[in-house]
Amino acid sequence: MQVSVESTSALERRLTIGVPASEVDTKVDERLQQVAKQAKIDGFRPGKVPMKVVRQRFGRGAREEVLGKVISDAFYKAVTQENLRPAGMPNVEPLTDENGKDFEFVATFEVYPDVELVDFSTIDIERKSAEITEQDVDTVIETLRQQNAEYVDVDRAAAKGDKVNIDFTGFRDGEEFAGGKAQGSDLELGSGQMIPGFEEGIEGMKAGEEKTIALNFPENYHAEDLKGAAVEFRIKLNKVQEKQLPALDDEFFRNFGVEEGGLDAFREEVKKNMQREMKTAAMNQLKQEVVKKLLAAHSFDIPKALLQQETLAMRQQLMQQFGGQKIDPAMLPDEMFEHQARDRVLTGLIMGEIIKQHEIKVDADAVKSRIEEMASAYHDPQEVINHYYGNQNLLASVENIVLEEQVINKVVADAKVNDCSVSYHEIMNPAPQTAPASEQAEA
Repeated sequence: MQVSVESTSALERRLTIGVPASEVDTKVDERLQQVAKQAKIDGFRPGKVPMKVVRQRFGRGAREEVLGKVISDAFYKAVTQENLRPAGMPNVEPLTDENGKDFEFVATFEVYPDVELVDFSTIDIERKSAEITEQDVDTVIETLRQQNAEYVDVDRAAAKGDKVNIDFTGFRDGEEFAGGKAQGSDLELGSGQMIPGFEEGIEGMKAGEEKTIALNFPENYHAEDLKGAAVEFRIKLNKVQEKQLPALDDEFFRNFGVEEGGLDAFREEVKKNMQREMKTAAMNQLKQEVVKKLLAAHSFDIPKALLQQETLAMRQQLMQQFGGQKIDPAMLPDEMFEHQARDRVLTGLIMGEIIKQHEIKVDADAVKSRIEEMASAYHDPQEVINHYYGNQNLLASVENIVLEEQVINKVVADAKVNDCSVSYHEIMNPAPQTAPASEQAEA
């Protein structure tokens, strides 16, 4: 087999590969021998068809079938021989395809870039941490009470925070407008679900009362024909309900798996869950910080094939989020995903090179600890642990998370780290991230 390599760009390679005619012809003959045993041709008994007839009838098809396998095998041997790492499938063009002559073809493809890692000690990393205070625990417990609140009927005027049931009809210039009418609609006053002034106009009304309020739609309202429009709403209040928070008693504690120990045990369980969630959130912020700094510190060409694959994956993920809705893929052009897809590909290549150069292997003990930590939040932890170890896909997902964290920890161990203490709220509710590194570079 003859192989020549040409670099047509920084990442594109053009392989010209020649396969001896004898090798191709031998494999074609072997394939035709197999076909002859099964061929059914009028006038001949099965297995008794002369090879000349078999070759006339099936020769071209057998050759094309054989050449497909020859191309695949020859391409694999060639890239191995030339120490090339293809990124994506090659574009193959036959040059010579005649019986009795060497078969020659050209394969054009991209290769993975050489990633030269920077010295991690030149990278500045900000690592945030927090201590959970008793006030933080109080806040979370109050949130749990709000989430488990019930609404009870009350005989008084509606106030902010109440849930009301209403009928309403909207009029513009004395005429009802589309989408401005509802019967038996529930609404929490103060939620901001309706246009400004609507919910405030209900405050002070009692069940059975009717009222007309004059309002204006916002100038930025989504319906073009209603932007800034002056309207009236006729409202009938059917029912007023007051939010009733659950008591901090044994019944409430049991809903969260605390069977005994009262309020102290419940607070301890809440704090334990908060610590687990905060640890995950802090690690996610650290990952984002490290990835941002790695992207800013590295610059290299990436294969178009990898970028296309990532763009396609992101488009499919977004379409899945729309559920059963019929979405035309053309509504989601490549440009929507360009910067994020590029950053994802760059990140994968950089982290892959870190794993390779530093010979990082997934830590089985860390995987075990991670699974046990996740399982501790469930009623039967051992059942969850067994489920993870019994499902290869689930186990692999945890292994990937742990391996990624090992890479992050390697970078952090060598980098200049600025440890800063923040509040629990800031860890759990981080500020929005800045634009992707690739987008900043283009700005």
